[in-house]
Amino acid sequence: MKAAVAAVVAMAAVVMLVSGTAAQGPAPAAVPAVQASKIGYIDVQRVLARSAAGVAAREALEKERASIQKDMDGRRQELEKLRDEIEKKSALMTADARSDKQDQFERKRRDAARAADDYQKELEKKEGVLLQKVLQEVGGVIEKVGKEKNYYMIVEKRNAGVLYASTDADLTDEIIRAYDKDAGGKKK
Repeated sequence: MKAAVAAVVAMAAVVMLVSGTAAQGPAPAAVPAVQASKIGYIDVQRVLARSAAGVAAREALEKERASIQKDMDGRRQELEKLRDEIEKKSALMTADARSDKQDQFERKRRDAARAADDYQKELEKKEGVLLQKVLQEVGGVIEKVGKEKNYYMIVEKRNAGVLYASTDADLTDEIIRAYDKDAGGKKK
């Protein structure tokens, strides 16, 4: 509870500093330095969507998804063929043969459903790993840009509860350029 109250008080202080509604009287010595400091934000989703590493991660996931879709389409066609066979030839089959085909169909249907679930979990896991790698790399770039440009604070636009942000404070494109430049230098 105390941590939540402290977080609210801290956010209110930041909002007051940004909006210029801090105390009207003379401020303590530390406050002018903070008021003169810059606060910026980035949109991490945009970094993931537009940076070279984010695009590469999405492309890798799409290739994986296409491969999985091809496998699932093959399973679906196999199931349709088996179902058609059961429907067309069931009158000619013995009761045991029909029962065996029905059991085979149900087994394959369950296997396909299980495979689809496993594939989904696998894709989510790979997506998490790829995005986490990009986010870790971006974190270093954000810190570097923040220090170079003398920012007091850089927040993430969507999850930091930013209610208003001037586009002048948006550092996303700068972070993308710095990240792509930094990532390009590492690959060489």
